[in-house]
Amino acid sequence: MTTNTAAGTSAGVRGQPGGGAGAPVALQAISRSFGSVRALDGLTLDIAPGELVALLGPSGCGKTTALRIVAGFDFADSGSVTVDGKDMSPVPAARRDMGMVFQSYSLFPNMTAIDNVGFGLRMRKQRSAARAKRAGELLEMVGLSAQARQYPHQLSGGQQQRVALARALAIEPRVLLLDEPLSALDAKVRLQLREQIRTLQQRLGTTTLFVTHDQEEALSMADRVGVMKDGRLEQVAAPSELYARPATAFVAEFVGTMNRIPGHYDGQDGVSVLGSVVPVHGERPSGLTDEVDVLVRPEGLTIEAVEGGNGIVTDRTFLGSLTRVSVLLSGDVAVKVDKTSTAAASLVPGSSVQIGVPAGEPVLVAPRR
Repeated sequence: MTTNTAAGTSAGVRGQPGGGAGAPVALQAISRSFGSVRALDGLTLDIAPGELVALLGPSGCGKTTALRIVAGFDFADSGSVTVDGKDMSPVPAARRDMGMVFQSYSLFPNMTAIDNVGFGLRMRKQRSAARAKRAGELLEMVGLSAQARQYPHQLSGGQQQRVALARALAIEPRVLLLDEPLSALDAKVRLQLREQIRTLQQRLGTTTLFVTHDQEEALSMADRVGVMKDGRLEQVAAPSELYARPATAFVAEFVGTMNRIPGHYDGQDGVSVLGSVVPVHGERPSGLTDEVDVLVRPEGLTIEAVEGGNGIVTDRTFLGSLTRVSVLLSGDVAVKVDKTSTAAASLVPGSSVQIGVPAGEPVLVAPRR
């Protein structure tokens, strides 16, 4: 379903793309339970005007519930949602000046693309000529001017989703909410649309909250990404920081590829792993003993062909400029190491190699599995 949830007008010059200014959004200590299931547990998040924040997490982590509460389709048991400092609790969904796009398009089958885009404006009693002009501008922005008079069944899935996006943006919402809008599309169309959504969002300056379980989408589109687990935010950070400096083991393993290598923790700031002592960053989970798993990204490991080394190459995966080398360490510990394809050319299956962690490489620790 695709829904426009605005009924009033937002600030800005109406009838022109980009006329509406994005508003700051604040979720403060939001909790929501469904029976015995606690979907949200004290969720707090501030979104700056014009910022795109992605909520990322596994199914059931609470991200869609958070989005629905912001939209007004569901209500928090406690906590508040404010937009531009105004408490949204008493405001019906239809009057929140928000646009929302869901995974399924739900265009009106008996309306052309241009009429679908202009539907929200029609509900706001905008005159026919102005409505058609605005809808035409939005269709041009999403590259569908030629399809303006076509019906939904005449459009591809990607085209339908672009019409749905244009419909949400036509009312110039101060807040745009996107709930897995690309998951029903094939990989090539997803890539094209996520680039287009980001370009439009930046051009219009619309404050946007984007829910997804796809880490590539979140990292490539968002200004900041919030990783959720069990109704709570584990970390909110810029994509580069989230990847390079995950705050918890859950974030580290959910975002990107992560190796687990046995190590010995000194109980303070250092851990011994693969012959090096390296600094520990991020949280120290409670109940840690001296025997821990050390979490290191594939690019954070060194690899060198050495007779009698600590590992044997088992496989290689060519990734273009990089090659991912699979290595089996003593103790049947499997790790992956990323090297430039040129440097990895000699690391063929069966090769003896020495795997290490550079002395200054910060790592996370987790209880030994």
